[in-house]
Formats: sequence, structure tokens, C-alpha cells
Amino acid sequence: MKTFCGRANPTTGALDWVEESEEYDYHQEIARSCYADMLHDHDRNEKYYQGIRAAVARVKARGEKVIILDIGTGTSLLSMMALTAGADFCYAVEVFKPMAEAAQCIAKKNGFSDRIKIINKHSTDVTVGPDGDMQMKANVLVTELFDTELIGEGALPSYEHAHENLVQEGCEAVPHRATVYAQLVESELLWSWAQLQPVEVEDVRLVPPPAVGHCAGAHSVCDIQLSQVPPSSFTPLGPLCTMFSVDFSKPVSSAFHSYCSQFVAQSSGRAHVILSWWDLDMDPSGSIVCTMAPSWTYSQPKTAPWRDHWMQSVYFLPVEKVVKEGEELSLTVCHDDYSLWYSLRSPSQQTEAVPSRPCCTCQAHLLWTRPRFGELNDRRRTESFIRALRSVLRKDSICLSISDGSLLPVFAHLLGAKKVFSLENSRMSKQVIEQVLEANMVKGAVELLELKPDQLTSSDLKGEQISVLMGEPHFCTSLLPWHSLYFWYCRTALAGFLLPNATILPCSATLHMVAVEFQDLWRIRAPCGTCEGFDVTPMDKMVQKSLDFRESREAEPHPLWEYPCRALTQSAAAMTFDFTQCVPQQPINSEGSLPFIREGRCHGVALWMEYHLTNEITVSAGLTGPINDQGDCEWVRHRKQGVYFFRSPWESSGDGRTAVSYSFTFEPSSGDIKMDFSTGSQ
Repeated sequence: MKTFCGRANPTTGALDWVEESEEYDYHQEIARSCYADMLHDHDRNEKYYQGIRAAVARVKARGEKVIILDIGTGTSLLSMMALTAGADFCYAVEVFKPMAEAAQCIAKKNGFSDRIKIINKHSTDVTVGPDGDMQMKANVLVTELFDTELIGEGALPSYEHAHENLVQEGCEAVPHRATVYAQLVESELLWSWAQLQPVEVEDVRLVPPPAVGHCAGAHSVCDIQLSQVPPSSFTPLGPLCTMFSVDFSKPVSSAFHSYCSQFVAQSSGRAHVILSWWDLDMDPSGSIVCTMAPSWTYSQPKTAPWRDHWMQSVYFLPVEKVVKEGEELSLTVCHDDYSLWYSLRSPSQQTEAVPSRPCCTCQAHLLWTRPRFGELNDRRRTESFIRALRSVLRKDSICLSISDGSLLPVFAHLLGAKKVFSLENSRMSKQVIEQVLEANMVKGAVELLELKPDQLTSSDLKGEQISVLMGEPHFCTSLLPWHSLYFWYCRTALAGFLLPNATILPCSATLHMVAVEFQDLWRIRAPCGTCEGFDVTPMDKMVQKSLDFRESREAEPHPLWEYPCRALTQSAAAMTFDFTQCVPQQPINSEGSLPFIREGRCHGVALWMEYHLTNEITVSAGLTGPINDQGDCEWVRHRKQGVYFFRSPWESSGDGRTAVSYSFTFEPSSGDIKMDFSTGSQ
């Protein structure tokens, strides 16, 4: 029996009925997994291998059999390393059934199936005893349960249970310990992702609501490739602090803990951001270290290992604090069983209660993601919208805004529009914009309608006809760049409310493309074949099957400012969408070719949208400027771009004789853009 699930189409806004199956989530999880990235992380693998060899040797030196417990085994790579190092038997625990099946296949392919027992359970459900999953407790605990925040995947509860139930007292552990580091900095760039900044509109200073400025913000960690945040964009206010360590060879507690690090401010400034990362010591002596430190901490940054499964973290203080050079400060980190949070105090405040986990009380941090905060705070982008609005608004303009939680309707009012309406997608969005209006003493100046376009009636508009329809466009449901074409579908649904000569802003959009060579991002989709001498091809086949299942001839979203790449072709507009007209009934087709003008390995095509607010003013959601002579690209930080990965890299000689040929088809009925690429001689 087939099961269907209703899902909102991010482009058309319609409810699509999608066939569900037991395999759906499995294939999605595999296709989006970071297994290829982890298997390509030679530094991680080698450090684990060294640590495992040392731990096995220590146990054997005591005259004991080596029994391994590998929690979160994944491909069973670490278990195979342990057996190769001389371990006698491995219990490999993997809760994800398809992954457990792959681990079984990989272990068999490498000749270890008789000495690795794959246990398809969560480790906290594993039992020990004659009738249990494990015949005996292990004396070496090997795990890879970490995320960018270290403990976000439930490492602490898993270790806590393992020490109580699954491993011997005094067991060896690989890794042996983890240490968390943090540094207090001032950074306008990073702080712009946490708080709404004032905006100048004409002679008016638009200020954020007090509730937003006093809010502790979203609790979730901001994980990014900190190596791509240049040191010039922040000022260290204190030294790199060692916040706390966890010894995994001893009983671990998942209960609440707090730790303080006292230091003297080395610079004056506004303290509002914490940069954080962690190290793994693979052995008790700390001689085998796997660090997550960003590349700019290295004496030779290019030698820093790249990984996407572990990055670095940015935390935002609940409120900024002005500090002076030489001032004594105390940085406090707290953690529960799954997450961390920070606070900054003076030593005299140490007797005060430790701050509880922050949570958003203003709703803005629930409505706007951190990239969205950055976009709203992008002065150059905002100025483009203000200039465009100024050029089209008249004293008698009746405006309607379509975007989620946009400031455009507030701008339109301040620029002198007669009447402004705004369709808000949710109650939360409506309430946040109401706060903005109230904070600037223009409450009621914008009519906020919690309606979808197809629900709008003439009475909602007080009988008015719309002379300016505007949008950024920004929608919370958009993942890929062209999902914001939802604005076009809204414009079409609202055609009956528009004056014949109504202005549409943006008036059009273009889909742009460029063929690129990635410095590192290619690793997330590259087959592994062998990893540290072990055959992991069953994993490659599983990933490829999953990609095929989800029709992998699609792009996927990535914030390309975090992932350096070189353009091997010119950039070009591949498709144009005319918002002054309704969505057409027939598909839109576009095809062409881009010659390779630079030598390199082409891993795929980067795709993004550019919105033409007027004929003269364009806002890009991709490249921020021209590509330089070396092909280096600078990307907008506040939107994700699309990436279409080729199944295998294409070699480019850069002589212009070969080219990337492309074919795009926009399907109006579904809002999808089907694309295909090939390479050949010009």
C-alpha cells in the first residue's frame, strides 16, 4: 500500500503529495551524510589509528585480551583499525540500520566479519551478559560521537552509560580526552548575525525594538568554517582560554556543569562574540592531537586539515559589554547533556548565580536565522532597496509587500508611500514587524495581514488597487536559490489586485552559473574506494544509490563563502524570469555553453539568483563582484548558493577549446528547474 504525505512546495506554495516509503528517510539521510568527508579526512583517520594502536599496545602489555567497544561505528573503519593493531574482538555499535548493514558488508569485504560484531542499537540499549549483545565488558572504548559543538550528538550520555554498563573500570579510551577552547572577540561582522542594527532611511534612523536588543538570542550554536573568517574582521579582547576538558577513560557525567576562565583584557572594545573549538588527545600523554583549530592559528595556514563534519563554533553573548584593556574578566561556559553556552562577568560577580541556558524571548531570533540577520544588517544591500523604492514610489503609491519578516514595508512608509500593506506568512512574522513599527513610533503605519496571496480579498485592501508590489524576495521555506521564485507565483495570484501599470519590484530575476574547481568542498561527494588501506567501496555504492534514488541530477544548497573555489569559465546568466508578467503556462527553456578559460579540475557548477529591482539596480545573492584574473570568487555571506556536482571531475586545459554545455528547463507547474550539463569541444 502506498503512503502519501503532503508537503508545501517552496517555489509554488502549493501542497504537493509525495509518495512516502520506509526507504525515503534512509536515502535522504545517506545522500546528505558526511561519511565521504569523514573518510577523506586523513588527519582524523591517522590520529585515530595512532591512538588505537597505542591503546591496544598498552592493554596487551598488561597481558590482557583486547576487547574493543566501538560506539557509532559508521563504516566500521575504527574497528578494523583496532583489529589490524592487534585487538582480539570488537563490538561495533551503530543505531542507523542502513549504516549498520553497510558496516557489516565492509567488515566482511576486508576479512574481519568473524571478529567484529555489528550491534544495530543505540549504545544505551546495549546489554552485557551470556544472553546480551556483548559477552563481556570491553577494556578499550573507541568512539566518534562528536559534532562541531563536541557534545551535540549526545556524547556525554553515551559515555556515561558506557562507563556504567559496557566497559571495565580503568579502561583505555580513544580519544582519551577532549579540551574546549574559547576566545572573546569584538567583531561587527559576526555580531551582525545576532542583533538587528539601526538603519538610516532618508533622515530617519530606524532602530531595532528594545526586546530584540535585550534578547539572549537563539540558543543553537552557530557552526561555520572559521578559517574563512579573516582575522582582520575581528579583534581579540583576551587570550585563547582553555575552558574545560573531559577525560573519556573515566566515568563521565552528563549533568549540568559550569567552568570559568579568568584573564586580563588585552584590548579595549565591545565584547559580544566567543570563538570556540576543541582538540582531541588520542593518548594519555597528549602526544597525538587532532585539533579543530582554524587555519589562521597555524604558522603555515595551508597545512591545516580541512573538514566539514567538524567545524568551529561562534557563540553570542546575551548582551554586549564594553571592556577596557587591563580589566580583569571571567569567561564562563556552561553545558548540559547536549549543548554549551557562554557568559562574561567580572571576578566580583563570580558569587552570582550561573546564567541559565539562553532562549529567545523577542521572537525575532526564532523568525530570522543568523544569515538573515546578516542580510538585514547588510548596509549596501539595504541602500540598494532604498534607492530602488525611492525611484518608484509616489505620494499616491499603494504598496503591497510579499516577503517573510521583511523591513521593506517599513522603508516604503518612511519614503512617503500613501498606504502600505504587507502579507506576513505567520503570526510570529507579523508580531516581529509590529515590534519594529512600535519601536519607531509608526505603529499602524503598515497594514500587516496574516494571509497567503490566494486568501487576500478586496476588503483586506480596503478596496485599494496596488500600484507597487514589492519583495526582497525572502521566504523561510526557500532552500535553493530559485525557491524564492515563490514571489512570482504570489505576483500571479495577486494579478487581479494590481493596477494595469503597477510597478513590480524586483521587476525580474536571472539565474546565473559558473563552472568551478573547489578547493575542498568536492570531498563531500567524492568516492573513497580505499580509506587508510581498508576497502570501503560498499559505502560508496550506498551513497551513489541514495543519490540516484533522490534524482541526484539536482543542485544542493551550500554557503559558498565558506568553501573557496576558482571559476574555470566566465559567469553567465542562464535563465531570466520576468516578474512584470504572470508565471507562464509553458516551460521556459535555456541552453548554451561556457568555454573553459582556466586550467583546473571542474567539480561542478555554482548557481545563484540576481534580482533586478529596477532596470538600473540589481541585488546579487551570489557573487559580490567580478571574478579576478586567477578565477577567485567572492560570495554573498547571507544566502546559500546552489551547487551541481558532477559525478566525476572534468579536466580543463583552459585554452577555450572545451566548454561546459548546459540545458535548463523551468517547469511552471512544479516550480522546479531541471538542469543538465555536459562537456565537449567547441
